[in-house]
Amino acid sequence: MRALAGVSAGIRGALLLARGRPDGLLLVGSDLAGAARSFWALAVCAPMLVSLRLMSWAGSAVPADAWRTLGRDLLIFAVGWLFYAVLTSRLAPIFGRGQRWPQFIAAWNWCNVVENLLLVLGGIPALLGAPHAIDQVSQLVTTGWALWLEWYAARLALGVGPLSAAWLVLLDQFIGLALAGVALTMGGT
Repeated sequence: MRALAGVSAGIRGALLLARGRPDGLLLVGSDLAGAARSFWALAVCAPMLVSLRLMSWAGSAVPADAWRTLGRDLLIFAVGWLFYAVLTSRLAPIFGRGQRWPQFIAAWNWCNVVENLLLVLGGIPALLGAPHAIDQVSQLVTTGWALWLEWYAARLALGVGPLSAAWLVLLDQFIGLALAGVALTMGGT
């Protein structure tokens, strides 16, 4: 029950942050225990990652090695998630923000749930056969919102300026792109 309450509070906090409400930060956790609990967000996001992969296959044939591809995607997703957490835990003290890192990573973890949900929602128009322009606008809006949410949460949680928060978002995206390149070299689609 305690884990469920922590998940619920974290997601509620991230939803408030997604609406531009800084009080959402109060629900995500601000100590190491809250940061540790926030890694439940990884498990909550896993089905959304699978959904995104299935959505990408909706317009084409499902590959013969679908289970292998899904497993590889989930592994790379988890590695990237944990690598970012470890990297930021090392960088935060360098920039004088070490004491704020637990709240930052908790906010980042829970906001990932909302960000991945936005990405799934952005792909729905294509599944429903919407015109290409509507599909593209939907994906642009939801992706932009997801990136803004990550930036906003980083600014609030770490108490940094807009450029520092943007740098953290870029770092996260770079890790994701680098790992996507690794997946391609492993025979990914």
